[in-house]
Amino acid sequence: MAIHIDELNQIFHLQSQDMSYVIQIKNGYPLLSYWGPQLSNEGNLEELVPGMSTLSLDSMPQEYPQYGTGDFRSPAYQVQLEDGSRITELQYKGYTVCAGKPALEGLPYVYTEADHEADTLELELEDAYTGMKVLLRYSLFEGGAITRSVRFTNHGQGNIKLIRALSASVDLYGKSNFELLYLAGHWAREAHIQRRPLGPGGTSLGSRRGMSSHQHNPFAAIVSPGTDEDHGEVYATNLVYSGNFHAEAEVDGFGTVRLAIGLNPFDFTWILPPGESFQTPEAVLVYSNEGLGGMSRTYHRLYRNRLCRGIHRDKNRPILVNNWEATYFNFTAEKLEAIAETGAELGIELFVLDDGWFGKRDSDNSSLGDWVEDHRKLPNGLRDLAERIERHGLKFGLWFEPEMISPDSDLYRKHPDWCLHVAGRRRTEARWQLVLDLTRPEVRDYLYDALASIFTDVPVSYIKWDMNRALTEICSATALPEHQQETAHRYVLGLYELLEKLTSAFPEILFESCSSGGGRFDPGMLYYMPQTWTSDNTDAVERLKIQYGTSLIYPVSTIGAHVSAVPNHQVNRETSLKFRGDVAMSGNFGYELDLTTFSNDEKTQVREQIAMYKELRSLVQQGDLYRLRSPFAGNETSWMFVTEDRSEALVFFFRVLAKPNPAPRMLKLKGLDPSFAYTIEGSGGIVGTYGGDRLMHAGMILPQLAGDYCSVWFKLIATL
Repeated sequence: MAIHIDELNQIFHLQSQDMSYVIQIKNGYPLLSYWGPQLSNEGNLEELVPGMSTLSLDSMPQEYPQYGTGDFRSPAYQVQLEDGSRITELQYKGYTVCAGKPALEGLPYVYTEADHEADTLELELEDAYTGMKVLLRYSLFEGGAITRSVRFTNHGQGNIKLIRALSASVDLYGKSNFELLYLAGHWAREAHIQRRPLGPGGTSLGSRRGMSSHQHNPFAAIVSPGTDEDHGEVYATNLVYSGNFHAEAEVDGFGTVRLAIGLNPFDFTWILPPGESFQTPEAVLVYSNEGLGGMSRTYHRLYRNRLCRGIHRDKNRPILVNNWEATYFNFTAEKLEAIAETGAELGIELFVLDDGWFGKRDSDNSSLGDWVEDHRKLPNGLRDLAERIERHGLKFGLWFEPEMISPDSDLYRKHPDWCLHVAGRRRTEARWQLVLDLTRPEVRDYLYDALASIFTDVPVSYIKWDMNRALTEICSATALPEHQQETAHRYVLGLYELLEKLTSAFPEILFESCSSGGGRFDPGMLYYMPQTWTSDNTDAVERLKIQYGTSLIYPVSTIGAHVSAVPNHQVNRETSLKFRGDVAMSGNFGYELDLTTFSNDEKTQVREQIAMYKELRSLVQQGDLYRLRSPFAGNETSWMFVTEDRSEALVFFFRVLAKPNPAPRMLKLKGLDPSFAYTIEGSGGIVGTYGGDRLMHAGMILPQLAGDYCSVWFKLIATL
């Protein structure tokens, strides 16, 4: 890993073990000369693509393209000046290089713990007319990922209004035959993989909901035709941000693809007075010529180790039981303790009390914002309940939805102006709730004090932080009219400030993010909370696609997965306890049902699941993931986890529906050492010992499965 600089030809070569990213300054513009497999720095790296010496901006492969000076493709940024004009022209002024990676103030970011883990290049650009300076920051990590962000500073005399400020834009020559890959969905069916051919013109995706959303994840990639898990080229971008975002792939008339990602310019402006700066969120760029699997493992290692933070980052995550689908709002302290007591007998480590414990919360139409115990349900309070749970050997966790306020709440009656709203207009309720205005310091202070009081008084080990609606009427009662279009972004910045304060003050608490499931499963939230509730849909069949798609970018250590009751509460499907357990054990494992209703046989099976997961969870949560068969491609799904030294592996195979008279099936494994011999153990005992080369190139014979919704697992241990 190194950043090589050719001063004479003004070439910057970001070179990792397997990748090169080459920037060349031409006519004062930084141009993307190359991004792909590693190049030697000894050769001639000038003008690696056509069009670099042309005077036409419309055909130059630009690094941060502007509006209004001859490039008619989508710009990376746009500003409006006080005279109403919207024209700027950034020219290269200089560079700096340093070891390590600077922090981004007020924003989440991929970090380093030692300077040797990354090198950082900063290119300084300036618009001479306005005095605006723009800093393009590139950090190259050991694993080959590149982070990019942009900082605007107004060195002029008048205000500058930012109306577009993306984090990264790359022009990729000769990729017009590639395909766009992204994740899309809705509530209860998040992260479904989408793939479509590129063509002349643009394709965009994003969110205008005030959060990253169930509909689109802040991720976009272009892939070469035929790219699969192991082969093909992938150029990927992922935004470290939790609000409105925009991603697009535009193909011009010369076959160049402009791939860009950043803040959504819809309903966004930011006024930049003289002397002030604006920092964009960070984008994480990954190139892979080893298909989607290579891309995923780069993201996984980086996010697992250098995006997630805190003492829980490297710890095994606890096996929990959540009471939500067991009781919903109707519970007593005695019922909760009974669930915990049964959980202790089965080996569960954490009990989580979900919604309904505060205010007068008997349904979802009241009390959000009133973060005080409901003594009707918990006569002796939360502390008493937590201590009773702990006496059974379980830790205690708690659900909150801090960003929301119910119109039927004491807080709303006292502070009706604390929600996002437009004076005199209807306030759009969703799920009988409104959104607190986190741009306001007094609102953030109230939330911190209310939550910190409970965290201090009650022995809480885990917090589930929910957010169950999108933002509407995005206006702040305290903002001036000219700043109202900053509100959506300021809301996210306010959320980040609150999370930083809470997680720093209570580092021992494991925080899990949730937004009606996966509505805010993004790198920004993972910086503060190292795991996310992946979906409110707990049906094991649906979860195959949801967890498979989520794993395209995010490591398994971040993916919450629970066994729930049958018939399933979302789709009314009945699947076996084994099938549900095997799917859930492929993430952060837990249960979300009434444990007290289990039969003795079911309790025995659950004890075995828990014992197995405790034995192998470090492999699942910290190992390398290899996807073997896709639920989007057929009736079968398979994935496996492999330790870094390739000495151990765990394989899961799932079949949804039975077929008559099926042919014997082989499953080719991945990620093993071809020189190792592996002893394979299944649920029925030792299967045999086979060479790693055989298991990867010829495969292993799968057992015959009977009935619908079947699954098997295999443990592999190298016999060196």
